[in-house]
Amino acid sequence: MVLNNGPLKGINPYIMFISLLITVGLIGFALIYPGESAALVDTVRTVITLSANAWYVLLAALFLVFCIWIACSKYGKIRLGRDDEKPEFGYFAWFAMVYAAGQGIGIIFWSIAEPMFHFSGGSPFSPETGNQEAAASAMAISFFHWGLNAWAIYCVVGLSLAFICYRLNKPLSIRYTLYPLFGDKVTGRWGVLIDVIAVFATLFGIATSLGMGAQQINAGLSEIWGIPQSPGVQLVLIVVITLCALISVLTGLKKGVKYLSIGNMWLTVLLLVFFFAFGPTLYILKTFFAGTFDYLTQLLKFNFYIETPPHAVTDAEASWKGMWQGWWTVFYWGWWMSWAPFVGVFVARVSRGRTIREFIWGVVGVSSLLSFVWLAAYGGTALYLDLFENAGIAAVVNSDVAKALYATFQGMDLGGLSTLAMIVGTIMVATYFITSSDSGTLVLTTIMSEGDEHPLSRHRVIWGVMQGVVAAVLLFVGGEAALSSLQTASIAAALPFSLIMLLMCAALYKGVRAEHKKISDASLYGAAIVNSKEV
Repeated sequence: MVLNNGPLKGINPYIMFISLLITVGLIGFALIYPGESAALVDTVRTVITLSANAWYVLLAALFLVFCIWIACSKYGKIRLGRDDEKPEFGYFAWFAMVYAAGQGIGIIFWSIAEPMFHFSGGSPFSPETGNQEAAASAMAISFFHWGLNAWAIYCVVGLSLAFICYRLNKPLSIRYTLYPLFGDKVTGRWGVLIDVIAVFATLFGIATSLGMGAQQINAGLSEIWGIPQSPGVQLVLIVVITLCALISVLTGLKKGVKYLSIGNMWLTVLLLVFFFAFGPTLYILKTFFAGTFDYLTQLLKFNFYIETPPHAVTDAEASWKGMWQGWWTVFYWGWWMSWAPFVGVFVARVSRGRTIREFIWGVVGVSSLLSFVWLAAYGGTALYLDLFENAGIAAVVNSDVAKALYATFQGMDLGGLSTLAMIVGTIMVATYFITSSDSGTLVLTTIMSEGDEHPLSRHRVIWGVMQGVVAAVLLFVGGEAALSSLQTASIAAALPFSLIMLLMCAALYKGVRAEHKKISDASLYGAAIVNSKEV
């Protein structure tokens, strides 16, 4: 029920007020009882890690298999729109917006930090540390966490939305992705529940990324201009960039969001060229090809590895067994699932006119390939510097993960060029920050308006501010363990939404099967008419 007048015009009041009540309640509890909130974060993280890790791991594997199957099937030819409709955006703008929305801030934060953690601390897939074997294993694991599974999670939601909206002419709303299964029941209280879960997952998923972005920008400002790293500075950064994001989102999808995304892509290309030109070029290329090969050959093993509970491992193994999967794979899959409503709505918005097959190969295949190039350039350079030049980047990462990118620039030892790269890197983090925030605001208000692709400005402002507030509170509650607080928020928010995603797969299959039959029947009917006229 979307209101047609008053201050809440254009919004479903049930979705908005229930979402607002839950969010304000959680924020209030965290601010009034910070100690209890921090303890609750630890408890939630432990319970999910030990009890739900198999659910996250196997579900992500299922989503990848489902996407590959539907792309290769006869349903892949179905167009997300009219049969004669052309895509609204060209390939470069499309890839730029999809990639910026899907993995912008996250991959900047972790593209060096994650490989260095596995390199220095080992993993269940290789206990080696500090040598070339450890480096190879670290890159393969990083490719796994940023590759096909991640984008398949996004793809399930994005494809379901694009199909239901542009092919079946339903509103661009999470609730309608289940329409093929439940029909008009999604317009009632069950629809409200679905959308509230989607809002909750989206809000906390984006807040996780915004918190990490604030930490990384603060680290960059500290390295370049000596500005101290502190929660106060990070709070100011969240406020400033949230304001910039609001300005961007108020200009609309085809102006602020589009041009910021394209700008992000050019900055990304610029820094990639920097690493290839001034970094260990041959080692980066070797890392890319060898890492891709190692990842693909171990994909089944990665996807079906379920961690042993901590009580079943020895003290010597406890550094990475028993909790490793929770800190890494479960966090990532939960993070992607919490981002999936946001990325899914946004990707669907910019993908009208593409076929299902084109959508999947673009979103899952091309985006994964871009992530591999990025990881090889950033992470490969850091690994090379530690392996062959004793740059000590792993030690920096272990003490402050937000400094990973800047430690690598310093380790390249290029004088003023390294400082310039730090400045460009900080600007890139900020622009990705803004893009994620403004895209997230647009998506949140789209969900609350039951699919209106142009929600009113006042609603965008309210929920743009709310994203910044949640990110700031998560940093405040976490204190010195802010990163853990951010990670826990994302995987907890993802848990209920993962059930909806499973239903989306069933609904999408039912929907495309019915649509394909309709197309086939229409073709046969048309051919029969032609034949009868010829006779």
